Amino acid sequence: MLLDIHNLHTGFHMEEGFSEVVRGISFAIDPGQTVALVGESGSGKSVTALSLLQLLDRSAASISGKIFFENQDLLLLDEPAMRRIRGNRIAMIFQEPMISLNPVYSIGDQLIEPLMQHQRLPKKEAIERGIALLERTGISEPDKRMHSFPHQLSGGQRQRVMISMALASRPALLIADEPTTALDVTVQTQILALLKDIQEEIGMAILLITHDLTMVRKIADHIHIMHQGKIVEQGETEQVFRSPTDPYTIHLLDSVPKGEPPPREQTEALVSIKDLACVFTLKAGFFRRKVGEIRAVDGASLTIREGSTYGLVGESGSGKSTLGMCILRLTGCHGRIDYAGKDLLAYSNRQMRPLRKELQVVFQDPFSALSPRLTVEQIIAEGLMVHGIGGSREKRREIVEQALLEVGLEPDMADRYPHEFSGGQRQRIAIARAVVLKPRFLVLDEPTSALDMTIQAQIIDLLRRLQKNYNMTYLFISHDLKVIRALADEIAVMQNGKIVESGPAGKIFSNPEHPYTKKLFRAAFDLETL
Repeated sequence: MLLDIHNLHTGFHMEEGFSEVVRGISFAIDPGQTVALVGESGSGKSVTALSLLQLLDRSAASISGKIFFENQDLLLLDEPAMRRIRGNRIAMIFQEPMISLNPVYSIGDQLIEPLMQHQRLPKKEAIERGIALLERTGISEPDKRMHSFPHQLSGGQRQRVMISMALASRPALLIADEPTTALDVTVQTQILALLKDIQEEIGMAILLITHDLTMVRKIADHIHIMHQGKIVEQGETEQVFRSPTDPYTIHLLDSVPKGEPPPREQTEALVSIKDLACVFTLKAGFFRRKVGEIRAVDGASLTIREGSTYGLVGESGSGKSTLGMCILRLTGCHGRIDYAGKDLLAYSNRQMRPLRKELQVVFQDPFSALSPRLTVEQIIAEGLMVHGIGGSREKRREIVEQALLEVGLEPDMADRYPHEFSGGQRQRIAIARAVVLKPRFLVLDEPTSALDMTIQAQIIDLLRRLQKNYNMTYLFISHDLKVIRALADEIAVMQNGKIVESGPAGKIFSNPEHPYTKKLFRAAFDLETL
C-alpha cells in the first residue's frame, strides 16, 4: 500500500476557539490507483491534502492521526525530510495556479527548477524537458511560452503549467486538487488522457480532489464522498454512482445546472465592440528584446443588449478573458468600444473613474483578486466608500451583510480574512464585492469554475435574480457549456483570438455551424453523458 491514512483530524486555533475541519477520516491508496475525494467547497478536501504534505501553518493548525507513505509516518518527519518528499515522491497540483506561480519569474525558470533540484539535470537538458512537458500538456508554442510570465497566460494555461511542474519529477503519488477546474472541456480530455498515460508509464497513484463528478466517473477507481469534514460514503466509483446510499451523495449527484434563460423582449444595445484587437509582446534575454507577439484578441465584433446575458465560450487561451478586460479598459487594445453611447477608448483614465461603478468584474481567480490584508467587510465596502455610497460605517456594514446573504454566506463572515475561506467561498465573496454596487454591466470571468455543482445552481439562481431585480447586463465568460446554456441569451465562440460563430444561444446549441463549435459541443456533451 502506497498511502494509508488512519483517523486523521485537522483543526485550526482561531481567536473564537478551535475549529475542526477534518474529523477522523481514513482511506488508502495503492500504487497506480486513482482515488477521488469529492465534496462541496469547505468540506475539508483540500485541507486533507495539505495535512498530508504538512503544508499547514504549524503554529495555527493541529493535526493528529497517522499518515503512512511508503511505510513512513509523515507526521513524524521533520521539515528537511518532508522537503525531500515534496515535489519528488509526492507532487501536488494546486487549485489556484496564479498564487502558486511566482509572478517575478518566467514560466521556464519555474518549470526547470524541480528538474534541476530533484532530477539533477543540467540546465540545457532541463529546458528541453520543460518544453516537452508544456507541449505534452497542450500549450501551443511551448518554446515561446517558456519566456512568458504568469500574468501573460490565461487561467487554463497557468493550470497546465502547474500540471507540467508537478509531473516533472515523475512522482509516486500525485495529489491533484481541482486539476481541470480552469480548463475547457476539450483540454480536460487531453489532460485526463495525459495523466492516465503517465500513470500507466511510471505506476503513479493519483489522489484526485474535485467537485467535477463527470471527471471522477471517467478516471477514478475508488471514490470517497466528504461532507462537513467526514467521509459519508465510499466505494468503487461505478457502484457509488449507480447506487448511492447516503442522502448527501444523492443530493450531490442530482445537482447539475439546469434550465434555460427566460424569453426576453428585444432591447437596445448597451455594449458594442467593433474590430477590437489586443496584442501582447513577448520579450526575452537580459535586455528584454522582442522575440515575438501574441494576438490575444484579433478583430472581434459583437453587440450585447441591455438586461441580457451574453455568453463567451472557447478554449483557455482563446482570448475570452482578454476581450472582457478590453471592454472594461483594464488592458490596452485598439478598435472601438461603445458603452451606452460613449466611446470608451476615447476616455482617459480620469474620465473612466466615474464609470467604474457601472462596469464591474468578477475575476476567475478569487484568491489573487482579494487582498489578504483586508477583512471581507473591508473588501466589499471598498467600492461603497470610493463611490460615496452608504454614508456611515454602520450603514455600509448593513449593505455588506445583505450582499453576503445574497451570495449564500453568513453576515458574521464579514469579520474574517480571505485565507479563512475555501475556494468556492472566496468566489462568492468576489461576486458579492461586484454586485454590491448594483452595476449596469458586469463581466463574469469563469465565476462558477471554483464552485461545486450544488453551489453552481445557487449562483445561477442568484445571478438570474439580480439581473431581474436590477436589470443588469452580463458578459458571462466560461468554458462550462452547461452553465452557459442555463444563463445566456446569445453566445459567441472564440478560437485563437477570433469570434468564429455568434448568435442566439438556442440556435447555436441546437444547430452549431462552425467546425470548431461542433468540436467544442461534442467534447462537452460527450463528457456529460459518461
